[in-house]
Amino acid sequence: VLESEAKGIAERLIAALDYVGVLTVEFFLVEGRLLVNELAPRPHNSGHPSLDNAACSQFELQVRALCDLPLPEQNAVRPALLINLLGDLWQNGTPDWAALLALPGLHLHLYGKGEPRPGRKMGHITVTGDDWPTVEESCRQARQLLGLTPR
Repeated sequence: VLESEAKGIAERLIAALDYVGVLTVEFFLVEGRLLVNELAPRPHNSGHPSLDNAACSQFELQVRALCDLPLPEQNAVRPALLINLLGDLWQNGTPDWAALLALPGLHLHLYGKGEPRPGRKMGHITVTGDDWPTVEESCRQARQLLGLTPR
């Protein structure tokens, strides 16, 4: 129900704005009601999993839309979760990327930024899979390896 409500709100916003391109509509769920928090008229970090779980990423969709190129008829996606990698993770040295990359469905994206600092987004991990339980388990293991508190 919430998913179809969110899609309806986003579709009405896109139509009202006569928008072309990737538009991220970020919501808060407050006391059972969806509230629009942010509109991002560009590829957005909430769509980063599309690099790994979609037939066509948000970045490619933006280029296609703005250049009036054909859009895919359907952009099938697989389950995916994203973990932001903040500079805090480097406090005790570089994280063990090899151990993380051994997890099923894990994709590492480092942004090539220089010095890690607390709170600075240095990259992200996308965990993908064929079903939610598998993705959630790999994500739990990745968070554990990174020393992040369980969710």
